[in-house]
Parts: sequence; structure tokens; C-alpha cells
Amino acid sequence: MTIQTTTHLNFRGDARTALEFYQSVFGGDAIIRTYADVGVPAEAPGAENVVFGLVAAENGFRVMGYDIPGLTQGGIAGGGSSRRTNNTTVTDQALFVAIGADTIDELKGYWDALVVDADVVEPLAASAWSAGFGMLTDRFGVTWSFSVTA
Repeated sequence: MTIQTTTHLNFRGDARTALEFYQSVFGGDAIIRTYADVGVPAEAPGAENVVFGLVAAENGFRVMGYDIPGLTQGGIAGGGSSRRTNNTTVTDQALFVAIGADTIDELKGYWDALVVDADVVEPLAASAWSAGFGMLTDRFGVTWSFSVTA
């Protein structure tokens, strides 16, 4: 028996933009269905928002997302922040999305794409526990943790 876990991100009105951005970074295919696609009247408020979204790539990347009905402020739900204080990361966010790769060079390509308009929590560089580690919060409020796993 095999199972698979996939991070599911809950957005406040910009799931489509976020999922399309993640597809541009990690590749793969996107499946995006709106509330109207599943029977909500097209003229209803929010009918154009995402009820089901998935980006899946052959490199193993998978993320899901949707828009919480009635919320339109943008960004990920729950908010919170991550920052560096006294040489440690302090956060009140419920989750990070962790990306692991065998080399820092492989991570760097994803980092360089996600860092655009992002807040860097910790620059991607060698650390005490990894040949490469970094954290950033992207323009949608999602915090990504990067690690060299080899």
C-alpha cells in the first residue's frame, strides 16, 4: 500500500494566480476548477474562484489550493509571519511548504523563481545541518523552507 501527502493551501481569492505561479516555477500540469464549474450559478459572487486546484509535476512537486468562499483579501488564510531573531527563526504561521533536493544548485533554480517579490527569512546558503538551507515567504504569504537533503 502506498500513500501520498499533498500540501493544500487555502487562499482568500487568489488561488488561481498562486497555482499558476507555482506551475511556472516547478513545472508540471495544473488542474483548476471553479465554483461555477461544479454548479454554482455563474452570476453568484465568487463563482469564478477556485474550488479545486492541483499542480503536479514529474519532479515530485505537488500542491493543492482553493479559495475560501466569501474571502477576497488575497493571500493565504491564517497569515502570521516568520522572521529571524537571535539567530533563530521565529514564526506564528501554521505551516511551511518544505522543498528538498539533492544539491543546492537544484534548489537555487526554484529559490530564484520564488524569491521574486518575496520576503527572505533566511538566505539560501550552507548551514550547520545542511549543505543548503533557506526560507522565504512568497508574495501570497506562503512560507517555503528549502533544504539540501543529500
